[in-house]
Amino acid sequence: MPDVVGVRFKPCGKIYSFKMNGINPRPGLWVVVESEMGLGLGLIVKAKHHIEQPEQQLKNVLRIATIQDMETDKNNRPLETEAKVFCLEKVKNRNLAMKVVGTEATLDRKRLIFYFTADGRIDFRELVRDLASKFKTRIEMRQIGVRDEIKFIGGIGACGREVCCKTFLSSFEPVSIRMAKKQELVLNPGKLSGICSRLMCCLGYEIAQPAKEKTAEAKTKDKTVGVTDKKIADSVPSHSTTPQSPETFKPSKERPSPPRLADK
Repeated sequence: MPDVVGVRFKPCGKIYSFKMNGINPRPGLWVVVESEMGLGLGLIVKAKHHIEQPEQQLKNVLRIATIQDMETDKNNRPLETEAKVFCLEKVKNRNLAMKVVGTEATLDRKRLIFYFTADGRIDFRELVRDLASKFKTRIEMRQIGVRDEIKFIGGIGACGREVCCKTFLSSFEPVSIRMAKKQELVLNPGKLSGICSRLMCCLGYEIAQPAKEKTAEAKTKDKTVGVTDKKIADSVPSHSTTPQSPETFKPSKERPSPPRLADK
């Protein structure tokens, strides 16, 4: 049962658990962690807690980020921009049916990750050779969906505000057309779809999840039972006494007066 902290690498991104490794960082601090892709710079968003059975092997928090680490991460931005522009040129030259969305570099620059969307499988082996020859580092091509694309680049939704997935959503919950039917909305695909051409995530905001519904019903039931018990207790007369046992029961010495007969 190791002690871990929750680390987030991107705003509104998924929270990953890392072992503290003798370090006791508090939420709000930037740390350097050992990830599967290499060294990464992340923000602690969840304080120290325990995990009974981790789903996979946990990596370690290496150190609290220094000013030099922050400068190194900042200097990676021009490299990512250059890598994206170069990749776009090679994709166009090779007529690959793919759309490059963004690029990320690890803190130690030992790996460049290219995110792209495509309708099917793409043979990008020649493209990877071009990128590796140019940047002299390990190249990883990662295909993502249209929802992840909008989360990566952002945009303005039909409501006139920035899309939820870029603002506060950390994961995508299942959304179905039944949610729109339950709210008696007009089943117009143009009005129910977001800029990702999928059903808008906000359709599920007013639909409670089954687990939440059960929890709410249980709380309501407990609250009702408590109020009922209180009302019953308040309705008991104050002069009533608890039942006495046969040993402590003493009959009254006074005999009740006989009933009076009516005058004839």
